[in-house]
Amino acid sequence: MTDPVAAMLRASIRRSVRGGLGGVWVRGPLPPFGEGGGAVLAPNHHSWWDGYVLRELAWTLGAGFRVLMTERQLVNYPFLRRVGALGAGELRPAVRAARAGEWVGIFPEGQIRPAGLLGELRPGAGWTARTAGVPLVPVALRVTLRGRPRPEAYLRFGPPTTPEALATALAQTLGALDADLAASEPEAPLGGYLHVSGARLPDLARPDLPSRLLARLTEGR
Repeated sequence: MTDPVAAMLRASIRRSVRGGLGGVWVRGPLPPFGEGGGAVLAPNHHSWWDGYVLRELAWTLGAGFRVLMTERQLVNYPFLRRVGALGAGELRPAVRAARAGEWVGIFPEGQIRPAGLLGELRPGAGWTARTAGVPLVPVALRVTLRGRPRPEAYLRFGPPTTPEALATALAQTLGALDADLAASEPEAPLGGYLHVSGARLPDLARPDLPSRLLARLTEGR
């Protein structure tokens, strides 16, 4: 039976992502999900959008998804449990979800940090992956305003790593994404990344119809 609250939240979150961002873009080997077992995703956490972006990607691909949130956030937004949120201390349910084939997102920095270098990582993501017997996947995530009117979300998945090597692996994956962004043309899509969700923003070299009409009306003035 469909949960009407969950359906409403799903529609609201997807509308927010697709209306507020200029697309979600992905590079790298996607983690497993489904009957063979899931994965623990360990992303940096430098944007308010991060959880929504991961949730949107999972919905787009049809992957089950859980994400750990702080207890303070869940007190304020308890309804997010209906779309996969768990409390930061609920590692046992996270283990069960990963074993059942879901993606489990755990931000090892523990909270939103200023964009830039990684903060100190906590052990929960590594413990959950090791206990569940599933891959631990570093995920670089940037929501950035480039040469377009709206920010764009970029995810770069690194190869699975061990809990002991997570800090190095995540820093390397984030560094690779930042290098890609720094070397890109701001008004063009980021090379090597697949557009997976949301409407592509218009090509600024090809103005839309209202802009062309206005240019024609004001030509020579």
